[in-house]
Amino acid sequence: MTLVHADLDRAVATLTLDSPANRNALSSALVGELAQELTRCGGDDDVRAVVLTHTGNTFCAGADLRDPPDPDALVGLLRRIVELPKPVVARVSGHVRAGGLGLLGACDIAVSSGAATFAFTEVRIGVAPAVISLPLLSRTDPRALARHYLTGERFDAAEAVRTGLLTAAGEDVDVVLAPVLDGLRRASPQGLAETKRLLTAKVLEAFDRDAVALTALSAELFSSVQAREGMTAFLERRDPAWVV
Repeated sequence: MTLVHADLDRAVATLTLDSPANRNALSSALVGELAQELTRCGGDDDVRAVVLTHTGNTFCAGADLRDPPDPDALVGLLRRIVELPKPVVARVSGHVRAGGLGLLGACDIAVSSGAATFAFTEVRIGVAPAVISLPLLSRTDPRALARHYLTGERFDAAEAVRTGLLTAAGEDVDVVLAPVLDGLRRASPQGLAETKRLLTAKVLEAFDRDAVALTALSAELFSSVQAREGMTAFLERRDPAWVV
């Protein structure tokens, strides 16, 4: 089964996450397919920009707890989005959780419908948003990020825009997206590539500096006793033992 579908329209490639069985969660298979499609887009002269979107009511539910990706593979995927010499735009018309927010952070522009909701739920299963912090920490408001990282509470699109997680949101996501795509289609490939290089320099510094340590932390936490309890509780739809 193909988990990522690709289409091309007037120099914009659309990559659609299509894994409804797990709400487009980041399984090892989906991460591999998405990385492969991004690489293909990066080398295709007919592609000016990439839109990353989804089927169903969830953009991405985070890591697939039954088939989680290797932390190194997730780092590689996020870095591929950041390093791609073409802008990557997230188009969100559903919910985003945990690792899915790392995809938004890696994208150059992110737009959503007003009905979308967001949450960093890692703390609720005994882990931390380690790897996804690589693109997020340098692009979002630190005080807001502290609250959402530490509480795991759900927040709306307006808050996501305020914190810098989203670029813009509106009732109809495609109305919000239209001028963005028009602008990208009017820009030269060289101009886009070099401008993106300027914009992502600080983000890539974080990858170079912190990726090894955060990958190790992620692996350690996911193998811990508390994480096993948290993930089991999530899959069994009950509160973990530490809830008071």
